[in-house]
Order: sequence, then structure tokens, then C-alpha cells
Amino acid sequence: MLFKAKKKADIGDRIIFKNGVKGIVEKVNDNSVITKITENKTELEFKENITVVAHKNYRVLA
Repeated sequence: MLFKAKKKADIGDRIIFKNGVKGIVEKVNDNSVITKITENKTELEFKENITVVAHKNYRVLA
């Protein structure tokens, strides 16, 4: 049986961005999610460890 990946995340879901940063969804908007960063092994810096990510730029982790 095949499972289709969820397109949009829900509040509390763990997601991974296209650049490898991981986070937990705090709010879902029409075109994006507001995410608290939990793992960042990149050079990127996020003010207060929170960022906005478009739905097309992340995938929900199992």
C-alpha cells in the first residue's frame, strides 16, 4: 500500500525545509507556515529561531 505525503503541515507537525533546516509548525497560513526552528546545521540565522516557510519549500516528516 502506498501512502501519499501530506501536502500541507498541521500545527505541531515536524517539517524539513529544502535547505535541510528542521522545525515544528506553530501556525498554518494559506500560503505558508510559521515554524519554530529545532535543528539548523546551515550558516543561516533565524531571528528568535522562528521563520515563515512557503508550503512548496518543505515536507512533513513522519
